Amino acid sequence: MDKERIDDLGINGKKIIQNTDYFCFGIDSVLLANFVESNSSKNNIVDLCSGSGVISVIVSQKKKCNKIYAVELQNEMYDLLDRNVKINSLEEKIIPLKGDVKSFSMNEKVDIVVSNPPYKEVGTGVENTNSVKYIARHEKECTLEDIFKCSSKLLKQKGKLYLVHKPQRIPDLISEARKYKLEPKKMRLVYPTINSKPSIVLMEYVYFGGNELEVLSPLIEYNENGEYTKEIFEIYGMGENK
Repeated sequence: MDKERIDDLGINGKKIIQNTDYFCFGIDSVLLANFVESNSSKNNIVDLCSGSGVISVIVSQKKKCNKIYAVELQNEMYDLLDRNVKINSLEEKIIPLKGDVKSFSMNEKVDIVVSNPPYKEVGTGVENTNSVKYIARHEKECTLEDIFKCSSKLLKQKGKLYLVHKPQRIPDLISEARKYKLEPKKMRLVYPTINSKPSIVLMEYVYFGGNELEVLSPLIEYNENGEYTKEIFEIYGMGENK
């Protein structure tokens, strides 16, 4: 297809097919995948709102785990997800599932849920006429509460949820999660530059966790010279620019 491209993830030769007519992943997905802590090869993970599967692919290569169940609602994005699993020969590791977060369930509880959900509430921001992009960006088919509700059904007790969102929604990211016994345990704000406002926030929750939130050091994307910071280079696996 003329709107498709293949991007190299820079990890073990893994690639991602994307379509510019649909929603293409950004740095938030990459940072979220790296934020996930999974230190056991027995861990089973669910990736909600998986999109093209970039988070699942990165996690499969950089974290210890058994299986990753990648859940996507939209037909167009699910097709990309399925093909990305196959071109990377990850059929034994990543299981694509066509599903709606509002009704999705599994027979067994999992250790970790990860999600890069739609950020914008319906009625806010520019309403994209492209339905695939609109659903990916707005909470039309999946609200923040839907993510927490689904995660609470999927997780084992003391299981973890990893989420990326907008800093403006931090009050909701705490209050809505607690409705479903998901306690925020770690928060890291991401800043484009050291003098700018934060653009995204990374959150870790523990299902039935204790009441204690650790605010981690800020993550800065760019130096004053416009180049990625050392930590961003390391996350992308490029090594620091000289």
